[in-house]
Formats: sequence, structure tokens, C-alpha cells
Amino acid sequence: MNPILVKAPSTTANMGPGFDCLGMALDLWNEITVIPLDNPAEGARVAVTGEGSGELPTDENNLVYKSMEFLFKEASLEIPLFKLLCNNQIPLKRGLGSSAAAIAGGLVAANAMCDDVFSKQELLEMAATIEGHPDNVAAALLGGLQLVVSDGPQIYTASIPVPDNIQAVIFVPEFTIATDDARRVLPDSVSRQDAIFNMGRLALLISGMASNHPEYLSVATEDKIHQPYRQTLFPAMKLIFNAARAASALGVFLSGSGPTILALANEREMTIAYEMFDAARQADIEGKVDIVGTAVSGAYIDK
Repeated sequence: MNPILVKAPSTTANMGPGFDCLGMALDLWNEITVIPLDNPAEGARVAVTGEGSGELPTDENNLVYKSMEFLFKEASLEIPLFKLLCNNQIPLKRGLGSSAAAIAGGLVAANAMCDDVFSKQELLEMAATIEGHPDNVAAALLGGLQLVVSDGPQIYTASIPVPDNIQAVIFVPEFTIATDDARRVLPDSVSRQDAIFNMGRLALLISGMASNHPEYLSVATEDKIHQPYRQTLFPAMKLIFNAARAASALGVFLSGSGPTILALANEREMTIAYEMFDAARQADIEGKVDIVGTAVSGAYIDK
């Protein structure tokens, strides 16, 4: 086996109204290099650089390795000896799909090692099983903007065109929000009025993207199902939202379960980034800003 290099993108999920059914790949990538080993005594080892260095497991408990192991078991094959080099650009536990990138990258690498025995659809089903929900992993595997629906074991995806000039301005706080905590604050049920509010805006968001009507996105990224409740974990969220909108953002939302806040823009990206950062600073929230494009490709082998 020759060394394999896999690149897997960051993702943003929900995008306001699309709770657990919408994900978009971002042009921010983790790299995974698989290097074959000959000495059985060396076993599986993982080296992590960049984001997560000194924090992520460097043994068989690493999520990339566990995802690869999952695929080999599905293929009824013995996992070979190799070393993983993980160079990560995606921040951990910030709502930017770091776990989805690890899963997608691991599955794509392992599938290549198995002569691509599994289809993209089968990889998606494995990824959703590992992750527990399909929105981030669908975007991480398929790229672009993905609408994803689970019907029992079957997963349906629909790619939604994204205008070429759309950029993502992201504010990444220094603090983290655990996904379990972000789900724990959600109510067990929502009102009919709030459900209608979100359904209409999700439809408008999809239409606005697909038909290149950016003027729809301000209203289309509004939400009443998860963001108002998650604001209790991040009270300054609304201030940063308002700053992004005032600076001409097309729309703004909590990325995944947060705490990253993402604004869509097709102009004045630097101004939007500055205003989001300044609003956070005034609320004593430390963090960093970045401007990234959307990623057309999902996880892939870099040859």
C-alpha cells in the first residue's frame, strides 16, 4: 500500500431554520495521511498537528482511526497496520464539523484502501451511524450545500446550488459548547406557529440559494426552533447577529450547535468580520474571525 492523502472539509449545519437537515461544506480543510507500517510491534499510531494537537487521542480511540476501523469491519476485512498523520485546520467543538470531517476523511481513506468497495451512499450511511445524525457528514462527504432527510435506515440527499460569490464570515469564540449541552436546552416540543415559521424559512433559504436571490437570505436564515434556546448558553449571540446584519451580512446564524457564528456575505466581508469581532469584544467574548468560501467537493483523495 502506498501512502494516501485525504482532505476533508469543515461544515456548517442548520443554517438557521434547517435544524438537523441542512449542511454546507466550507473551504477549511483537515488533511489525513495514511502511511503503511511493516512492523507489527509498532501498531496503529496517530500524530496530530494543528487544531487538537495535545488534545485529541493519538491511539485507536482517535475518531479518524475508529471510522476507518468501522469500514474495515463492514467490509469483513482485517485492518492493516498504518500510521495516521492528522493536520487539522478545523477548530474543535465550535460547531464547524470537526467530527464530521474526521469521520468522512477516515471513511474515504479506508474505502480507498479497500479498492473503493463501498459507494458514496454507503459511506454516508456509515458516517451517519457513527456521527448519530446526517447533516454535517452529508456535506463533509458530498460537498456543497446538502438537504438531508433520514427515513429509517435510508438517507436521502439533495444538492442545492450555492451562488459562486457567497462567502462565509465566521466568528469562532475561544470557549466551547458541548453538543450534549446544546441539545439539552432544547424543548421536547415546539408550537405549530414556530414549526410553520421554520418550514417557510427553510423553503425560502433553499430557493434563495438555488435561484441566486441573496435578498431572501436575511429572512430565510431566521429560526425559532433551536437558536433562541441556545442563546441561554451564549447570551452575546444576539449582539453579534445584530452587528453582522448592520454591516450588510446577507444572513447570520449559529453554526451547528455553536458557539461559532456564521454570516453569509457577497460584499464587505472584512467590514462584517470586524463588526462581529468588535461586538464580541464589547461583550467580553474572546475569539477570532475568518472568511472562507464554500467547498464544492466533499472529502477526497488528493493525488
